[in-house]
Amino acid sequence: MAISKRGLVLGATAAAVTAATVTGAGLHLSQGQAFFQESPKELIDEVWQLIDRNYVDGTFNQTDWQAVRQEYLGRPYSSKEQAYEAIREMLGKLDDPYTRFMDPREFKNMQIDTSGELNGVGIQLSQDPDTKELLVVSPIEDSPAFQAGIMARDVIVKIDGQDTQGMDTNDAVNLIRGPAGTTVKLTIRRNNQETDYDLQRARIELHPVKYSLQQGSQNEKVGYIRLTQFSANAADEMRTAIEELESQNVDGYVLDLRINPGGLLYASVDIARMWIEEGVIVSTVNRQGISEQETANGTAITNKPLVVLVDGGSASASEILSGALQDDKRAILIGSKTFGKGLVQSVRGLGDGSGMAVTIAKYLTPSGRDINHAGIEPDIKVDLTDEQRQQLFGIDNKIGTAGDLQYSKALESLSQQIAGASGSPQAGVKTLDQKLKP
Repeated sequence: MAISKRGLVLGATAAAVTAATVTGAGLHLSQGQAFFQESPKELIDEVWQLIDRNYVDGTFNQTDWQAVRQEYLGRPYSSKEQAYEAIREMLGKLDDPYTRFMDPREFKNMQIDTSGELNGVGIQLSQDPDTKELLVVSPIEDSPAFQAGIMARDVIVKIDGQDTQGMDTNDAVNLIRGPAGTTVKLTIRRNNQETDYDLQRARIELHPVKYSLQQGSQNEKVGYIRLTQFSANAADEMRTAIEELESQNVDGYVLDLRINPGGLLYASVDIARMWIEEGVIVSTVNRQGISEQETANGTAITNKPLVVLVDGGSASASEILSGALQDDKRAILIGSKTFGKGLVQSVRGLGDGSGMAVTIAKYLTPSGRDINHAGIEPDIKVDLTDEQRQQLFGIDNKIGTAGDLQYSKALESLSQQIAGASGSPQAGVKTLDQKLKP
């Protein structure tokens, strides 16, 4: 299968209530639908073949993949629903929550252009590979879930009273999404305590970049940029933000990647090139061990001092960008350890209008770090309590204000960089490990 790099997805979600633009699907629905109606087994075999040719692990996570083919093609199927169920069961043998099948409705949701709008509560989901629990990767900023105080790493234990243990994330998304104005009850577990949230679904606008001119701790002019998602329009919006702030002669930047679950690979690379003049950005390694590197190309917009904010909701494409900025000594990272998702998926349309995401590679930071499950440790650790995170990301929305402890530390660090701007941005800055209290 020829894979378009611009279609590679790095989000930590599994087709949650956000969607990444997927390119190169190459669908021929009328012919495929007719073919599928004649033989549901053809769709099952198509999925099996995609995994067989492209899956990142040549052992298929210690699964006898040939035996799997014989098992599932040896069954009778009388409906597409039976075939869909069999495909999900078959992919489940890989024990990889990011390799997943999407029926036509789910695939259409996945293809929603993220420059537009969607109906939902604004939660990005993943499944814990060990416990099979539904995890909140992050709420979408200013969404109903965000305003209600739902936070990254919350566990969704029930949806409208239905137990979610072992529930596929696509099934969870279909239960959570719905027409604007309708409600859904989510039971959330946090610190062994369960709380019900009655959320009203809304039409959510998805603009991934927000920016403003702010004042630093020593009265410097600071460009504050918050990036919430690596969507199809993220790079364009980032370029606009940097150029506008440059025109205002800022002294340095704070780039906020907190609770950013990732998105498209090319978006993270394009944005990294706006900050990094030269050097490696990311390497991707497939199951043959073939490594491809994406590098800076001399098109950086600015070389001014930069601080990047990260936390446990910063995943995948966020980790590519922050890892590159850290390894290339372009920025100081402040906050808490990132999510730890170092796998790349290709999203492919299938013959009947359904689709699937296949894990095809892992990625490494410029220094060769494999951050899958491990995450990225910030240079300056500023951990927050759950209460502090609730106040920061909840309905009061103190992000980027004096009440934001991590942001305040970023301004302090940026002032130090600006004051001693000669040489590397990291010169003279020691790695600290501290926990700030209000």
